[in-house]
Amino acid sequence: MKKLLAAFLCLTMAFSLAACGDSEDAGKTDKKKDSKDDGKKVYQVATDTTFAPFEFENDEGDMVGIDLDILAAIAEDQGFEYELQIVGFQAAVNALEAGQADAVIAGMSITDERKEKYDFSDEYYQSGVGMAVKKDSDIDSYEDLKGKTVAAKLGTEGCTFAESIADQYGFTVTQFEDSSTMYQDVISGNTVACFEDYPVMGYEISRGLELKLPLDMEKGAPYGFAVMKGENAELLKMFNAGLANLKESGKYDEILDTYIKK
Repeated sequence: MKKLLAAFLCLTMAFSLAACGDSEDAGKTDKKKDSKDDGKKVYQVATDTTFAPFEFENDEGDMVGIDLDILAAIAEDQGFEYELQIVGFQAAVNALEAGQADAVIAGMSITDERKEKYDFSDEYYQSGVGMAVKKDSDIDSYEDLKGKTVAAKLGTEGCTFAESIADQYGFTVTQFEDSSTMYQDVISGNTVACFEDYPVMGYEISRGLELKLPLDMEKGAPYGFAVMKGENAELLKMFNAGLANLKESGKYDEILDTYIKK
């Protein structure tokens, strides 16, 4: 009986020690999410899923684009490491605000409203908003939108602009999570137009998207790399320093020329 009791106690202790070991290992795994084995910080950078030519999946299935190439070049120049979270624009912003990401690079416009919540890098691209319609559409002015529904991408400057003139021109705005779905909604006729960053739509149209841009670009805000206000100052400093170096070396223009034909 004593031998059986002793064996039982030994087994109990063995399971307890194994459980403790598992708990310690789990704790170590969690701590490695934002750092390498050598303790070096690995920044979590959130981005959009499709916002060509700034971020998109190429024919080989790789994520590429102006934003991602600039980020990679700056990281190499400044010697920091990062992991991409490819989640969509609004989800990227949500991840930043929830502390799940250190920064966002996703064609994010620098506006006064956003500067109240985020710290931005120096601007790395000057953009603007455009309106696109079907190729065979007769719409060629905002007045033609009266009584109709247009599409815009949630959380973007295009959406903000569309909503700002909706009452003036008497149209309704429907919001979408991603650009591809928004474009297809216009092509299918569910909505009559969409508002998006002008160079983004211009790029897609040049690659065969069945839309057209009947109006000139509305002046917009420049793009910036964003962190939460008062946080990740070192990362922001490195981004600005690296961006300046890219412009000085000619690498910045080389990246733009890869995606935007002049």
